[in-house]
Amino acid sequence: MQRSNLLRAVSTGLALSAMIALPFAADGAAEATTLAAPTTPVSPATLTAPGGPGVTSTWTSGDKEGLGTSFAADPSTSKSHVWYTLGPGTMTEVFYPTADSPQVRDLQYIVADGSGYTSVEGTDTTQQVQLVDGQALEYRQVDTAKNGSYRITKTYATDPDRSSVLISTRFEQLTGAIALHLYVLYNPSLGNADADTGATAGGTLAASGSTAATDLRSSIGFSRLSTGYSGTASDGFSDLMANHTLTTLYDAASAPGNIVQTGEIPVGRDTSFTLSLGFGGTTTDAISVAAASDSAGFADRAAAYVAGWHGWFATLNAPPASVAGTPALLTQYDVALMTLRAHEDKTHPGAFVASLSTPWGQARTGAAPGYHAIWARDLYNTATALDAAGDHAAAVRALKYILNTQEVTTGTDAGLIPHNSMVNGASTGLTGIQFDEIADPAILADQLGVRDAATWAKIKLSADYLVAHGVNTPQERWEEQGGYSPATIAAEIAGLVSASSIALANGDTGRFGTYLATADNWQASVESWTVTHSGDIATAHYERINRTGAPDENQTITDGNGWLNLDARDEIDPSFLELTRLGIKPADDPVIVASVGVVDSILKVNTPSGPMWHRYSEDGYGEFADGTPFGGSSTGHSTGRAWPVLTGERGEYELESAQLARAAGDASSAATHTAAAKADLAAMAASANAGYMIPEQVWDTADAAGFTEGEATDSAAPLAWADAQFVRLAISISTPAVAGQPANVETPKSVAARYANLVTVTFVETASTTPGDYVYVVGDGPALGNWDTAKAIRLSPAGYPAWSVRVGLTGGTSAKFKFFTRGADGVVHWQLAPDTVKAVPSSGSVTFTGTF
Repeated sequence: MQRSNLLRAVSTGLALSAMIALPFAADGAAEATTLAAPTTPVSPATLTAPGGPGVTSTWTSGDKEGLGTSFAADPSTSKSHVWYTLGPGTMTEVFYPTADSPQVRDLQYIVADGSGYTSVEGTDTTQQVQLVDGQALEYRQVDTAKNGSYRITKTYATDPDRSSVLISTRFEQLTGAIALHLYVLYNPSLGNADADTGATAGGTLAASGSTAATDLRSSIGFSRLSTGYSGTASDGFSDLMANHTLTTLYDAASAPGNIVQTGEIPVGRDTSFTLSLGFGGTTTDAISVAAASDSAGFADRAAAYVAGWHGWFATLNAPPASVAGTPALLTQYDVALMTLRAHEDKTHPGAFVASLSTPWGQARTGAAPGYHAIWARDLYNTATALDAAGDHAAAVRALKYILNTQEVTTGTDAGLIPHNSMVNGASTGLTGIQFDEIADPAILADQLGVRDAATWAKIKLSADYLVAHGVNTPQERWEEQGGYSPATIAAEIAGLVSASSIALANGDTGRFGTYLATADNWQASVESWTVTHSGDIATAHYERINRTGAPDENQTITDGNGWLNLDARDEIDPSFLELTRLGIKPADDPVIVASVGVVDSILKVNTPSGPMWHRYSEDGYGEFADGTPFGGSSTGHSTGRAWPVLTGERGEYELESAQLARAAGDASSAATHTAAAKADLAAMAASANAGYMIPEQVWDTADAAGFTEGEATDSAAPLAWADAQFVRLAISISTPAVAGQPANVETPKSVAARYANLVTVTFVETASTTPGDYVYVVGDGPALGNWDTAKAIRLSPAGYPAWSVRVGLTGGTSAKFKFFTRGADGVVHWQLAPDTVKAVPSSGSVTFTGTF
């Protein structure tokens, strides 16, 4: 059975045998079989559906082929609060009234001949998805029966003046003398639960749940209607699969449950009509909305829908040269931008959800939020991309959302940004704190030039929180491990430098100095905390994370996905490139370059779409080899697949390297790095599906289990973070190189300027120590801890008895310093010699030595 068939069987709880449809023979008649004539349907006015509450439902695959919502320049004034998504051949989750509230599981058509043939649109057709307009999220699905008997063409739009989805449909019977019948199968999930009721009175399909109601109607009416419970005898799907017609019509499903609504649409061999799905707080409201959209007609509503998106593009910057000359890349760029903008909630402006999908939703039950929640990290990425493209107002709304809705403003946790939140700021139930997310609003505010007093009042809370809590994050950006992460530390440093510029603009010289001193010390210490010189990998490199800030120690990291324990020294992650992207380390730093090589040898995979990278060694966040979804049960273990967003981050690194090569007069190397960045951009675009949705993960082995190498898995597509990365990389490639300015549009200029042209000083101390003791260096100036032993920099024992560490210091200055040892008992033993004073050259590198 194909994966899509299995998805439908799991979703409805039907036996697999019920999925088998009888194909047409060449002349259009059903192939040889003997079936009873259809039962005359029972009057719908006399029956209430039995079997409630029905089977437990699931959501649908996270791999979406399209999505749409009406554009509003000011989301708070929008009259349309509905978002639709598309899966293969079907409409999948529909959100209302907020972008975190799915109210519909799916809607699709079923075709039957009344005697021996039933065909399900989502499983029994070959499917195409088309973007109707390159600058509007208007999608068309063309689904043709595998036996060639019919074709269904559907075009989607939402009504800009009300909360409804309109589906313009053309049904064509292509072969066969026996007339085919068309049914719509609608599966609501109102209130995000299996607790709906429904009725068919009034010639439409009305449903009601705890938080919303819907009404589904056809512009040419329905000839028969039924509402029942999924997976039971009253389910219209079950009836059609077994009998090839609706044999019993149920007027209502009165007890809350997992209802399914079915309507026959009167069609001939070539019939066009429109479905209108209206939403409201009550059934009365939903009926009024659907009726108004139906009355206006699809052509009128679709024209208004498209005009809204076209108007937005007229306000944006011209597309960058990196995509402007290539139609496919230009369309991908435009869709990425629209996708980002479409993820903003309209009740809570600035609340951009991470994705309008639930990863592996076909295996998920209940009200889990999936990715339709707000992470400050993803929001930062979305905001910087929209700002770079010209939508500054949207980026500012995102910043204000973090500060005014997510940030804790009182008590001991003042300044904390939660793991994530629903659009109204409520908890999702995930509680892990990630220090990079606490740093993000300061970085974003600095980049956007937002430095007013009200913003500063909030920014200083998060910056103070970082200073007070240090660099040992409870979770890193992959949300699985706590400790010393180079990526998280990079964000914290950038956040404090950014906050210092806002402090200065608001006259707070005390915090200005504190933030910079802390950032400088952490910048000088990050290599000491996170670069290992031991383990099974011979090359000194950045670790993914370690528990104590002692990277040369053997520390066991238990994979958060539960299938392998690794020595922290051997767990690799390309996330250390945040150090270069945020302007804290140069791209040509020897340890950065070496770490890139290590990452490529372990995590890089070349797919038909182009180069991709895994998140970290032995990642388990992905499908099993046989395609079983993450969290399922199968032979072996699940495997995290390759992430296109990491390809985009590598592209930014290539641009940073190109800039340095250009400054050094190496035009050939600069051209090579620039070409690599362009190839990374093309790879991201190639990973997108036919609807231009860039996925979270791509299948990274030979085609198997229904997946295609280099294309989306069932995790999530689109991922707003990936779309944002694509947009920024496209713009950065086309931004003229300016000496002394960052190579990438989202690199904070204040951070890059502060740490540009530091001189690498290698401190080397020869000392024999007892087990458990470490050698440290401390000295004058913030980088060396201002003589505070708690801020001293630990040296690596990899060359024992020679201890060493590399530190970036300002060129053309002098450094006064001293070594000491400290053991587990915390007792400090100072080097007996007097303080050492050395001149730091204006450029290059230098080694300072000492002996106990």
